[in-house]
Amino acid sequence: MTGASRNPSPVPDPAPVPARPAPSRRQLAAIIDHTLLKPEATPEQIERLCREAVEHGFAAVCVNPVYVPLAAELLADADPVVCTVIDFPLGAGAAADKARQAEAALAAGARELDVVQPIGLLKAGRHREVVDHLHGVVAAARTAGALVKVILETGLLTPEEIDLACRLAVEAGAQFVKTATGFGPGGATEEAVRRMRAAVGPDVGVKAAGGIRDYATACRMVAAGANRIGASASLAILAGAPDEPA
Repeated sequence: MTGASRNPSPVPDPAPVPARPAPSRRQLAAIIDHTLLKPEATPEQIERLCREAVEHGFAAVCVNPVYVPLAAELLADADPVVCTVIDFPLGAGAAADKARQAEAALAAGARELDVVQPIGLLKAGRHREVVDHLHGVVAAARTAGALVKVILETGLLTPEEIDLACRLAVEAGAQFVKTATGFGPGGATEEAVRRMRAAVGPDVGVKAAGGIRDYATACRMVAAGANRIGASASLAILAGAPDEPA
């Protein structure tokens, strides 16, 4: 059954995003989620990830739920926050399971949740169910004062579905929309980021993630409208950044 989200108004084609100065190393680090989501990641690698996040001033570390307690302990007195993933990477779990995963992650110390939307339900036009899947995660996060980013997996969506997915994420109360898991087809593209920014407006965040491996690519995503970058190649990205704004 669908609700008020059934026939959202069409989103106009994205307008050009005003040019911005290229960010410095410090500015870029402050919007990067330093990420390690490989299934073979070890505790030692997570410890290194957290040390690097503190050293370079990253916004967050993004780890699988099994490592949330470790990351939360290591970052207890530091600025980077702990982000984890929910119903990852498929988004095909039950709505109640998403909510339970969110509650457990928040109890373990996560302060940002990246949840994969139920892509098949979106494509089937079951929009009310998509919102319900996301709302349980948002409700848990709101109680804990945490942020929710909805992963769209844009490589599987048409432009119109990207617009719709953004609208449904906002309807559910999410604070960010995110391009991709990094495990699906494609990754972040400037076109997708521009569409997402146009769809959500200026008050909701856009996280570009998937295949961002160097400074130039990260800058293009920021120029397209991203205000958060998810990357496992964070150190390589920073290596190409100037100390002061270009």
